[in-house]
Amino acid sequence: MAKNNLYVQGTQVKMLYINNADYISITDIAKIRNPIEPKDVVKNWMRSKNTLMFLGLWEKLNNPTFKGVEFDPLMYEAGTNAFTMSPTRWVELTNAIGIVTKNGAKGGTYAHRDIAFEFASWVNTEFKLYLITEFQRLKKHEQQQLGWSVKRELSKINYHIHTDAVKHNLIPEELHGSTNINRVCQRSGCA
Repeated sequence: MAKNNLYVQGTQVKMLYINNADYISITDIAKIRNPIEPKDVVKNWMRSKNTLMFLGLWEKLNNPTFKGVEFDPLMYEAGTNAFTMSPTRWVELTNAIGIVTKNGAKGGTYAHRDIAFEFASWVNTEFKLYLITEFQRLKKHEQQQLGWSVKRELSKINYHIHTDAVKHNLIPEELHGSTNINRVCQRSGCA
């Protein structure tokens, strides 16, 4: 299993870590509804007035550079037959940070986990619950790995602090020549 992927009901869902937050591929989630044109699923979701209200509120809470003035006309148009919205247009118009589009190997549209879970609920509520469960399992596993790594790093730092303290505080000044320190340390076991 790849480190940054979730596997939900046989579907691989890619993840990215952007600006200290988890972003989940809503393109991958959309494939459960339309595997040929998942971008159309995302665009249809973004046409809804409720979706735009959610995205706008999320941005207001999490993005100090969100362009609320540009957001207001979108709310007026949302839900009408002629209204269309894409992730790229949303980001360009409002300076949004909750949705990101990527090209290349990990290409697609990614959304902050809060937004991705909302999108998954719109696509398929059962899938959303499995997605949340798998995401929580992955985060728990990462925390366990992080705990081991932190303990290892602390031990390494403490070792250096201890040996430096022995060298600087317990070895007399007249023995600071490298050959003398080595002899003293060999006898006392400080190095």
